[in-house]
Amino acid sequence: MPETHKQEVIWPRLVANKLFRRPMSSFVADFPSSEMIVEAAKADQHTESPGTTLNDPKETHKFKLFSSTWNVGGVAPPDDLNLEDWLDTKNNSYDIYVLGFQEIVPLSAKNVLGPEKNRISTKWNLLIRDTLNKSLCNFNGDQESKVEESFARDFQCVVSKQMVGILVSVWVRGDLQSYVRHPSVSCVGCGVLGCLGNKGSVSVRFWLHNTSFCFVCCHLASGGKEGDEMHRNSDAMEILRRTSFPRDHALDLPRKILDHDRIIWLGDLNYRISLPGSMTRLLVEQKEWKVLLENDQLRGEVLEGRAFEGWCEGAIKFSPTYKYYPNSDKYYGCIQGKKGEKKRAPAWCDRILWHGKGMKQNRYDRCESRLSDHRPVIALFTVEVKAFMRNSNSLRSFFLSERFNIIKGHGELFRKDEHIRSGRFSENI
Repeated sequence: MPETHKQEVIWPRLVANKLFRRPMSSFVADFPSSEMIVEAAKADQHTESPGTTLNDPKETHKFKLFSSTWNVGGVAPPDDLNLEDWLDTKNNSYDIYVLGFQEIVPLSAKNVLGPEKNRISTKWNLLIRDTLNKSLCNFNGDQESKVEESFARDFQCVVSKQMVGILVSVWVRGDLQSYVRHPSVSCVGCGVLGCLGNKGSVSVRFWLHNTSFCFVCCHLASGGKEGDEMHRNSDAMEILRRTSFPRDHALDLPRKILDHDRIIWLGDLNYRISLPGSMTRLLVEQKEWKVLLENDQLRGEVLEGRAFEGWCEGAIKFSPTYKYYPNSDKYYGCIQGKKGEKKRAPAWCDRILWHGKGMKQNRYDRCESRLSDHRPVIALFTVEVKAFMRNSNSLRSFFLSERFNIIKGHGELFRKDEHIRSGRFSENI
C-alpha cells in the first residue's frame, strides 16, 4: 500500500480514537519499552512486592528529589541549550529528577489530532541525560571513590511519556534504578471536546523500594476572563477522576492518583490573578507579592473548597512566571507602542503541589531561562522511602546477579541509540 494511502487510512482512525477516548497507548510509556517492562517484571518475581507482609524489619531512607515544570511555548530546544542552571547540577546532586514540560510542540490541529511525534521529546531527553551525567568526567580522589561516584552519578531515565505537548521525564541515580519497579503511565485529554490532548495530563507512577510515587504533569484550561478558573477546576477534577493505572491483582497496586504514598502535581495550571491588568503590572513592579497572592485564583479556589482539597504548596517568594516577550525579561503588555497584541497580565501559571506524608519541601523557586514566554519553576524535596533491610551479603549478591545486569543494560538506551522512538494547603501559603 502506498505511504500516502496508509496515512489517509490511519488519520481518521487516530482522530476517532482520540474523540471517543479510546485508551490507545495510555498505559504504554515511550521509555522504557513494553518489552523492557516485561523483562524487569520477570526479574522482580523473587523480590519483595508492594504491601508484602513479610516479617523483615523496614528501614527508612531519605532521598533528595528535584521536580520542575516548564512550559516551553512550542520552542524546540537548540542543540547548545545549557540546562545546568535549571537542573542545578553545578553545585548540587539529587537522587531523583521529575521533569514536566508543556507545549514541547506547537498546539496545532496537526499535532493535536495526528500521530505522536517524538523527535522533540527525544531531543529534550538527550539534553537532560547529557546535563545530568556531565560531571562524570570531573572526579577527584582515589580510583575506588571514582568508581563509586561514577556509578552514583550515572543517571538513568526510568520512564518518559509524551501526549501532544505534555512530556514527563523521570530520572534516578544509577544505583537506585534497580529498586524502581512497576512503572506505568496514564494519559487524560481535557482539551477540545473535553478529550483531546492539547490540554490534560500525563501521570507516571512507580515503586521505589516499598514506597509508591505518582507524578502528575498537567496543562489546564487557559483564559484570563472572569470565570475561566472554573474550567481549570473542572480539568483538575477530570484528571483525578479519569487517571487510572493498571492493577496487578496479585500485587494489589494502587490505581488512582491519591492511592499512592508520595504525590507531586506540577504543570501549567493556568490560574491567573483576579485584578485589572494595569494594577497587576504595577504591583508586580513593586514586588507586592502579598497583595497579588491574596488575589491569586488558585489560592482562592482552594480556600473556597472548589479545587485541590488536601494538597500543599510552598510559600511563593518569586515573580510571576508568565507571560514574557520572547528572549526578554519584559512582561507582555509592558512595552509601549506594540499595537494589536493581547494585554496578558503577569500570573503564577506554573505551580508545583504535593500530597502525602513523608515529604518535606526545601525550596520553591523559579529559574531564569528566556527560551519561552514562561519561566521554569522548581521544587526541591526530601522524601522518605520505606525499604526492607538487607544484609551486606544479599546486597553483594544482587550486584553480581543477572537481574542487575538486565536492568543496568536498559539504562544504556539513550547512549546507544541517539534516534530512539519512543485536606488543605500549607499554612505558609
